[in-house]
Amino acid sequence: MNEQSKHFIAEEAVKDRVTTFRKKHADLKVALVHDWLTGMRGGEKCLEVFCELFPKADLYSLFHFPGTVSPSIENRTIQTSFVQSLPGLRRSYQHFLPLFPQAISRFDLSRYDLVLSSSHCVAKGAGCGRGKPPPHLCYCFTPMRYIWDQEKNYFNRERYSAPALWAIRKILGRLRHWDRSRHPSRYIAISNFVAERIQRIYGRSAEVVYPPVDLDRFSPSRNVDDFYLIVSALVPYKRVDLAVEACTRLNKRLIIVGKGSELDRLRARAGPTVEFKGWVDDQQVTQLMSRCRAFILPGEEDFGITPLEAMASGRPVIALGKGGAAETVVSLNAPRGDTLPTGVLYDEPTVERLEAAIVQTETSANEFDPGQLQKHAAKFALPRFKAEAMTAIERFLHDNNTSQNKVGHAEGVGANATRAVSQAPSQ
Repeated sequence: MNEQSKHFIAEEAVKDRVTTFRKKHADLKVALVHDWLTGMRGGEKCLEVFCELFPKADLYSLFHFPGTVSPSIENRTIQTSFVQSLPGLRRSYQHFLPLFPQAISRFDLSRYDLVLSSSHCVAKGAGCGRGKPPPHLCYCFTPMRYIWDQEKNYFNRERYSAPALWAIRKILGRLRHWDRSRHPSRYIAISNFVAERIQRIYGRSAEVVYPPVDLDRFSPSRNVDDFYLIVSALVPYKRVDLAVEACTRLNKRLIIVGKGSELDRLRARAGPTVEFKGWVDDQQVTQLMSRCRAFILPGEEDFGITPLEAMASGRPVIALGKGGAAETVVSLNAPRGDTLPTGVLYDEPTVERLEAAIVQTETSANEFDPGQLQKHAAKFALPRFKAEAMTAIERFLHDNNTSQNKVGHAEGVGANATRAVSQAPSQ
């Protein structure tokens, strides 16, 4: 049996399991909670799966910009908070962050058998403020990075005056107090890196289920061009400034896809070899991924989906060897058993280390096999996420002693599906 046939069998097994899962939990009253709905990024891809698993679930979110998410989410009845009606929300919703804890706490979720949140901000605290708290399972993308270990990247004298920083720090202190006092029944983390942060910040353990990567639209190209690529929101913690400076100094062409608060500052530092494209459609991203010399991830990511999309396109990744990239990129400098390298990891977030990694990638270009890069990325595909998510949900329901008529532990078709995915050659 060839690899394609085995992969097909694994996918079909997961489809069968989803059908069984939905029938088994059809009578369960489920609330899905997502921080906000303003676009289709990695978090919303996870929410799509939760919507598929629980087609009758109610959906709660702080606010929703209609038309910005997929039909499977848009077609739900979406319950929003009072933040939805605040003036200027679309222009700068981040300014309303101090109100988010109060807004999420006002949702009365006491009538549900299960709350399933997907959270990088306050959704993890839903259901804690009113009535009897229901069993709450949180798929945590990260604790709020801007109030914890990334505070200095967001709030500093380069961006705010001293009086403004004084006021901001007072607000952040209150947010940290709330964040430490509102917890779900159980956490699932998107990476070991995030699980460690949950343990360090909250003192709670978390199992790990890697998020899904939509790999179907990516494939290697026979023609590779002489440019490096970044696809990213242009915000402080992404450290795109390091790549801009490194490629400017090395006189290397760099294409940056994305927008954000750092755009003007990055443009001011960029040389003539750096091109800013803004956000482009998926087709253009797919083409750029397959034709770049290498993909650059200069910041510390909680997981990092775009590097895996680059690998699925047959292109190596240059990344800071911390955070999620350390779990998904097999570095040329630190091979893992029989797994061939998928990129180069560098150890410190400096321009000099990134420059050295770029030079090493070019001199070792023949070490990266597009077919092997694609095969490695397939380990993180959507069917694997569905199988692991269902197992985690059923374990949680079983451990919380929910009625046996409504829930149960993973077995039968579910166990077979998990085995099929784990044994597929793409895993």
